[in-house]
Amino acid sequence: MDLMWVTGLLAGLFALHFLQRRFFPYLWIDARYLWKVVRYGLRIELYKVTGRVVTVVDDFMRQAQRIPDKPFVIYQDQVHTYRDVDRRSNKVARVFLDHSEVKKDDTVAMLMSNEPDFLHVWFGLAKLGCRVAFLNHNVRSRSLLHCFQSCGAKMLVVGEDMLGTLEEILPNLQEDNISVWVMSKDTPLKSVNTVMDKLESVTDEPVPAKLCQVTSIKDATLYIFTSGTTGATCLLKKKFSASQFWTDCKKYNVTVFQYIGELCRYLCNQPVREGEKDHKVRMAVGNGVRTEVWREFIRRFGDIKMCELYGATEGNICFMNHTGKIGAVGRSNMFYKILLPFELIKYDIQKDEPIRNEQGWCDHVKKGETGLLISEVSPKNPFFGYAGNKTHTTKKLLCDVFKKGDVYFNTGDLMVQDYDDFLYFRDRIGDTFRWKGENVATTEVSDIIGMLTFIQEANVYGVPIPDHEGKIGMVSIILKPNETLDPKSVYEQVVTYLPSYAQPRFLRLQETMEVTGTFKQQKFRLVEQGFNPSSVPDPIYFLDGSEKSYVPLTMDIYDRIQSGKIKL
Repeated sequence: MDLMWVTGLLAGLFALHFLQRRFFPYLWIDARYLWKVVRYGLRIELYKVTGRVVTVVDDFMRQAQRIPDKPFVIYQDQVHTYRDVDRRSNKVARVFLDHSEVKKDDTVAMLMSNEPDFLHVWFGLAKLGCRVAFLNHNVRSRSLLHCFQSCGAKMLVVGEDMLGTLEEILPNLQEDNISVWVMSKDTPLKSVNTVMDKLESVTDEPVPAKLCQVTSIKDATLYIFTSGTTGATCLLKKKFSASQFWTDCKKYNVTVFQYIGELCRYLCNQPVREGEKDHKVRMAVGNGVRTEVWREFIRRFGDIKMCELYGATEGNICFMNHTGKIGAVGRSNMFYKILLPFELIKYDIQKDEPIRNEQGWCDHVKKGETGLLISEVSPKNPFFGYAGNKTHTTKKLLCDVFKKGDVYFNTGDLMVQDYDDFLYFRDRIGDTFRWKGENVATTEVSDIIGMLTFIQEANVYGVPIPDHEGKIGMVSIILKPNETLDPKSVYEQVVTYLPSYAQPRFLRLQETMEVTGTFKQQKFRLVEQGFNPSSVPDPIYFLDGSEKSYVPLTMDIYDRIQSGKIKL
């Protein structure tokens, strides 16, 4: 009888195991991931109740006391320990405390390259209780000025190699009473303060701890998970080098690296070498890697776990591909949707707006169909908006979606959820596209080009390129009456005022601009038509750096772009 009972139990367990593997293959993986999400959520709620907030700098200082002699940053073969970074950031804090007017809760902007002093300045300012705004060092001129106005910075700290980018807007900064500090001992600009000469005369003792205390989790400070919060070592490079990447990984025993989709493609495009799998990298974390690049990357460089993420800094929804399913940005289930509610709704690409039914509500898409990703805005899932721009904040919200009074965050991304509940990114809609790992705001580019006196209207959009991540910039323009196109002037305008990734590489000259029923510029058909000169009825030009102008796009140039012979 006992034997029959044991046999029956084993048979039942085997049957359950078979059914689980057959119908719920990701059950245990999902359970482990959900437990981590729930545990993290409980910690956040506990912080809200107790008022205890631990920032990156708090955690870094704790690690600096625990492992002071462990390398924190390796940069150009020089090792900076936790103690080194802690003490130097103390000195930076002392300089600003003694020689500037910046105080707790002020916003300070940073315009610096990848270098250890980036961390020293960031941590030093955080120790003073300052909010820190990181500026993209590719941004120039008016766009850079817009960043200051948006974040409300009272001070700017700029790297020595970045000082030249400020010359044009320095008078504007002075008018706005923004003090500028450069990481050098001297400067030819009288209105700019220097940091390095003052570092020598200040102590490396900590500033009063009360300055950096954060009392609310909603305070406008910077919360980012970095290697410094875990006690790990960060290998920092000035710029990414595809040819040097694996050499560095082997030399410094790198185990984890961060990527964007383009980075993985650049690595796969390198010539094949011996020993490409001879490294210690076990995981890569990032976003935007295409399915075919993902497969090729693993095939060439070994069984590296790709932890693909989806999210936005300002958004209230995120996904993580915790299973390693190639091509997916994440996976959902009913429990995850309770924690982070989201929906995929029907979207009219031509009209550039969600589809509403006869009752005025939005409809869900079926599994396997492409839909617009939206996320419910609630006290549990808030959307705080954009700094200094209420218009952009309002534009990102959809109201009365499924019922009167509900509000959803519009990600602007088209996604597909398959029958196994994996989510796949399909495309980006609206006024933003992505190129070279950067977001390109079409309205901003249009404004810059529209400043030219002979242009009446400029419509900027992104078009796909074979074997490239994202979309490359293209602008369709209409000339003012009795005006002619000046390609050199357009070239000078975009090169002077736009970062390289935002410069439209193609220009289409049209006589009329098609608009939607709500008088918005029509982009869908333009994107569909692309830039093939043999099929597009209008003249098309190509941004040629060697000619310092936009030149007519011939079939020869087009073919070389398609084959990858012309680097973009």
